[in-house]
Amino acid sequence: MPRKYSKKAGEKVERAMHEMKEGELTSGRSGKKVTDPKQAIAIGLSEARDAGAKVPRKSTAKSKTTDGRKGPKH
Repeated sequence: MPRKYSKKAGEKVERAMHEMKEGELTSGRSGKKVTDPKQAIAIGLSEARDAGAKVPRKSTAKSKTTDGRKGPKH
């Protein structure tokens, strides 16, 4: 099975996690410190994407109905 992410992507995520643990990682728009590991991973993958590394596209949320049925409610 081939790698899902490239080695370069892994290095970017590793660097972002290290910066988060040191308290140096900030989010792009607001400039606030990042404290959530998931956000650090997302930042690392985003930077890897910008650098041209092999990273799958962002998945989009699929819409679901509240009662689990497909189609309009009656």
